[in-house]
Amino acid sequence: MKRSLASIHVYPIKSLGGFSVDEAELTDRGLKHDRRWMLVDPEGVFLTQREHAAMACLQITPGETGFRVTDNRSGATLDLPWAIGTGNERPCRVWGDHLHSVVGNDAWNAWFSRQLDAPVELVFMPNHSERPTDETYAKGLTSLSDGFPYSILSQATVDDLNARGLSLAQEHAGAWVDIPTDRFRPNLVIAGGNAFQEDEWKRISIGSVPFSLVKPSARCTIITTDQQSGARDREPLRTLATYRSSGNKVLFGMNAMGAPSGIVRVGDLVHV
Repeated sequence: MKRSLASIHVYPIKSLGGFSVDEAELTDRGLKHDRRWMLVDPEGVFLTQREHAAMACLQITPGETGFRVTDNRSGATLDLPWAIGTGNERPCRVWGDHLHSVVGNDAWNAWFSRQLDAPVELVFMPNHSERPTDETYAKGLTSLSDGFPYSILSQATVDDLNARGLSLAQEHAGAWVDIPTDRFRPNLVIAGGNAFQEDEWKRISIGSVPFSLVKPSARCTIITTDQQSGARDREPLRTLATYRSSGNKVLFGMNAMGAPSGIVRVGDLVHV
């Protein structure tokens, strides 16, 4: 059965819009430039679309030396570098992990505070700030992701969801709007194969680069948030709960670890 890498997605700022690339470089904590920045509240606690759905409206486009953030609602833009090496360091928290970050300048913080109508700061994770993964599942590092450096999802899994959702809607004389893959914010999307095949994978290679799939992805209200407008609905969480529940969690896609270096490219064959 032929499988290949359908798309690659990078999210420079945690919980903001991402962008697609044809190839990407791996690092010791995920794809290069992926989730090295995040927004925090005055106490240094990370912010996501869970609390601020409007973060989905802040879209990112890459450039040569950095990236541009554009607010879809107003057209306001902010240009940022890929990294900063100096600045005031401050402790911050992602879930239960405490780490040191470098704070962005006041103008950047003011811009984000205006867009989100809340006091926030933009912080960067420098290389010397290391965040280990949960050793219950894997030993290694991750960036500012929720817990692991990669999120892997099969397109067939998303297609199956939309087919089920449409069928359920028709049974109840309702309507179903196809859920795009971007709702699940994957890094790597696999073409070919069967729905939920990733649930069974332990190790795969994309081209010549090895990955270990270590833990199912537990889903939250972010997948009910339109990744362009920030509008929320009950779907697809309601439909997924009918067939993807495990305990009090809804599982969809897999968290993964990767090699500390290498290149992956769209079209690379996936070997299981």
